[in-house]
Amino acid sequence: ARPAKRRGGAGGGRGDDAPRRQRVSLRIGTGKKGRQAQRSRTRGSLRKRDRTAQKVAKEEAAMERRTVSLPDEPITVSQLAEIIDQTPVSVIKFLMTNLGVMASMTQMVDNPTCVAVAEGFGKIVGGADDEWDEDEDEMDEDSALAVGYIVDDDDPEDLQPRPPVVTIMGHVDHGKTTLLDTIRKANVAAGEAGGITQAIDAYQVKHNGETISFIDTPGHAAFTDMRERGANITDIVVLVVAADDSVKKQTADSIACARQAGVPLIVAVNKCDLETADPNRVKSDLTQYDILTEDFGGDVLCSDISAKEGTGLDDLLDKIMLQAEVEDLKANPDRDAQGVVIEARVEKGLGTVATSLIQRGTLRVGDIFVAGSTNGKVRALLATDGKTRLEEAGPSTPVNIVGFDGVPAAGDMIVVAEDEQTARELAASRERIQRERAGDTYQTDLMQSITQNIFSGEAMKERREMCVVVKADVQGSAEALSRALSELKLEDDESIVTIKVLVSEAGEVSKSDIAVASVTPDTTVIAFNVAANFAAQEDARMSNVPIEYYNIIYDAIESVESRMQEVLSPTPEGEYVGSAVVQEVFNIGGTGNIAGSKCTDGLIKKGSNVRVMRGDKIMTESKVKTLRNFKAEVDTITDGDECGIGLLDYEDFEPGDIIESYVESKQS
Repeated sequence: ARPAKRRGGAGGGRGDDAPRRQRVSLRIGTGKKGRQAQRSRTRGSLRKRDRTAQKVAKEEAAMERRTVSLPDEPITVSQLAEIIDQTPVSVIKFLMTNLGVMASMTQMVDNPTCVAVAEGFGKIVGGADDEWDEDEDEMDEDSALAVGYIVDDDDPEDLQPRPPVVTIMGHVDHGKTTLLDTIRKANVAAGEAGGITQAIDAYQVKHNGETISFIDTPGHAAFTDMRERGANITDIVVLVVAADDSVKKQTADSIACARQAGVPLIVAVNKCDLETADPNRVKSDLTQYDILTEDFGGDVLCSDISAKEGTGLDDLLDKIMLQAEVEDLKANPDRDAQGVVIEARVEKGLGTVATSLIQRGTLRVGDIFVAGSTNGKVRALLATDGKTRLEEAGPSTPVNIVGFDGVPAAGDMIVVAEDEQTARELAASRERIQRERAGDTYQTDLMQSITQNIFSGEAMKERREMCVVVKADVQGSAEALSRALSELKLEDDESIVTIKVLVSEAGEVSKSDIAVASVTPDTTVIAFNVAANFAAQEDARMSNVPIEYYNIIYDAIESVESRMQEVLSPTPEGEYVGSAVVQEVFNIGGTGNIAGSKCTDGLIKKGSNVRVMRGDKIMTESKVKTLRNFKAEVDTITDGDECGIGLLDYEDFEPGDIIESYVESKQS
């Protein structure tokens, strides 16, 4: 029998040693596997589309869960926490640390504050308040975001009658402080620099057994902010108008402040004892501002008075009490105190002292409080005379508070806090928020200024900046002076000069103020009604930093304006010798233009240093190259001589130019 053939031999059959990749390729290449792979890919793409739809659905569901509806009326902190699905403690903490608002669980929160809290927790406010977006940039003056605490209403049964708060307003030098002096039987006006009020102050007087709280405001144009603060915290405004001067600019400004605050007005026509007094003219002029007194058929109370002679004051006080009775003024004294800082200053031995008006509740020694970005503990309460110590102060009482850890801003609200830690945290949060807002405001103002300069052509002018450090006796005066200086601007065809206020604080000039001023060259320290301590004076002398002292605000403003003019058109150093005015310009062949001039003062010598002035602008500084009187070359011309002046490297003379001769000052 023939032997069987072995597979895989030389004949090329498939044996055990054949490459396995051939079998693999056969398995992969079947039509069945290809169809399965295609179906698998199809199912995969379908699943991907399904996941996209699920993702969109999840996002919509999450958006729906984040959307909350807030009622238009105020709600309690607890109710707000329930709506936004947070704990009341978390909401209170957010109000304090992120919004600078002090609140408790049971207090009512207004709608703008609720919206801010909800958005702060990542919620989307919808429903009834969809229209909020249109006005979201406008902050309600009465909202918790604006005042820094929850404004809650007292139970009507807890309210008790309180004294009226009366603000005295009017034009400068119309007799406001003299009127208060006469009522108080004091003499404040005699101690005021220039005879004008430059700080806001508060007093209390008795009339027929009834108490009246008075607030005295400045009448100068620079103190607009003080007048607005006085109107905003008052119940009644007494408008003082001089019978011999009638209605002036600050009178109209005071009327606008009273109307904006929504408080009633009583007109006091002062200086009726003068021969030139004309009260009827005052009342007639007031009709132009829609103020009709009783004499003219209106409903505005009016009294003709003389603060100097003391006549008509009882009638004025009676009308104030009558107006207060109509207003039915009440407050709850049995609660934590709330008030407002009228003015703040730094006194030796006491530290920061803030003249404040208690509006609700009773403030007691030992109370912990927050005022703006400052906090503290009441160490002492001083009456408005600065001497009498009080244990407590109730509604409508002006009082000096001692115990601040810093200097509050005039107008800051004072609120009693639960404990020191809460007060410190709230003050720190408010300081951070204030810093962030100031930064945002600076950026916005900068962009607006750049845009305005580009379109107005000011971008082509050279910008020069004068730096000042402002220190004053009270915070309000520092604020008013700083604002007045910041608004100053001088310009010519080539440059613009503005003021930059580096520091604006209450208190004496210290070493730190000199250190700030020494960083920027040519910075001036303005001390308004304050002195510089010895260490600051020594540092200023060593650093060559000037300290200028003023006690009248317009003197300070005028001095700064004169130095701004010097910066705009600087006068070169040198001792003045003489000057000549150019009458005609002659062109001499080979010599160039010669200024036909007449010496008007002093003398001019050949070879002397001169500057050519055209208006306030210095055209050039040069030397006298040729000097002729008629046809003769001379060395000197004197007052009254006519001459021809040729300068070195300058020929662009124009009739009217002034050629000044000077001698360079020797450097020591």
